[in-house]
Amino acid sequence: MRLALYQPDIPQNAGAMMRLAACLHVALDLIEPAGFVHSNRHLRRAGMDYLDDLDFTRHDSWDAYLQAPRGRLILLTTKADLSYLEPTYRRDDTLLVGRESAGVPPAVHDTADIRVRVPMAPGLRSLNVALAAAMVLGEAMRQTQQFPTRGHR
Repeated sequence: MRLALYQPDIPQNAGAMMRLAACLHVALDLIEPAGFVHSNRHLRRAGMDYLDDLDFTRHDSWDAYLQAPRGRLILLTTKADLSYLEPTYRRDDTLLVGRESAGVPPAVHDTADIRVRVPMAPGLRSLNVALAAAMVLGEAMRQTQQFPTRGHR
């Protein structure tokens, strides 16, 4: 299981998702360009010392990311009709989240094998991207029984 961040703009959210990935022992891909420098203090603060335990890969662009081997690409988007609770997840899936300010462009949206959304109360626009990622990742890991062992930090 992997978590991919498409051109994140908010370092605190990226840091929170990096910490999430490290704690759950899930690999994380960051697809550039990000809206901040990687030494940003907000990123480091949100990720704390967990970032040293993160299986982390930076990709210079979307095209560079597509060259990396991967399983299915599952996009978390408010534009999906399918609830994140409906698919059967696989251990080699990558969960992709978009930019906080704009999501992903149509070409990226169309590349996804599956598009899912987190159902919300009517009239509300979206959850924080890190919260949505945690919800979907939790369900995917529950289905695949892919939890870290007690011995992992």
